Amino acid sequence: MGLLLGVNIDHVATLRQARYALNPYTFAAEPSPVDAAFDAVAGGADSITVHVRGDRRHMQEEDVFAIKEAVDIPLNLEMGNTPEMLEMALRLQPAFVCMVPETREEVTTEGGLDVHGLYVAVEPTLKALQNAGIKVSMFIDPDLEQVEASAKMGADMIELHTGCFANTEDPAQRAIEVERLTQAAQRGKECGIQVNAGHGINYTNIEDLHVVPHLVELNIGHTIVARSTRVGMKQAVAEMRSEMEKFPY
Repeated sequence: MGLLLGVNIDHVATLRQARYALNPYTFAAEPSPVDAAFDAVAGGADSITVHVRGDRRHMQEEDVFAIKEAVDIPLNLEMGNTPEMLEMALRLQPAFVCMVPETREEVTTEGGLDVHGLYVAVEPTLKALQNAGIKVSMFIDPDLEQVEASAKMGADMIELHTGCFANTEDPAQRAIEVERLTQAAQRGKECGIQVNAGHGINYTNIEDLHVVPHLVELNIGHTIVARSTRVGMKQAVAEMRSEMEKFPY
């Protein structure tokens, strides 16, 4: 089995909300996240990722229930650690939940969840989700302490935050970030936990991740949605799948 692709379609909803925030379900509202999910599947997506934020800036609760009903591949729900989101996740029953940090000020999720520091607060949510049959991933920075805390807590997966890697233009710093990701992935493998990665990966920088071992899935969103404005979602996903086929594993 090759490297899996999870396609995050949040920013399709962002575009819709720019015009239809007051009534995202009027007959005229577009674009449709459900249509985007269908097209992502047609392009080769292995899962669909969505994030209902507390401020509902893009995906709405109705969107994610409609997407889960419409497509026949796994749904990955990103969520903050709040009672509201836990209650929704238990009703939605996605295949996976990825627990992420969330603040109102950030434009998008920036940085990983401090699983080590928030262990006591996060563990009950993880257990509640797992008891409902939902696999749980921790979105963490590529730090060994966070990898080990996630494994100790019993998470099924980790998703290594690739933002620092993606956001640097300096080759020397890029090499440092790749090494951090490599070491974190290796430690995750040693801990017996599935290793995924995501945030800021695009059609160009993905090549630099070829050396990171043990990756099972990449979760990629913004660059695919951006590319879809030129070539359509199906083609944009297919192009990313083509890039991922170049990985040596």
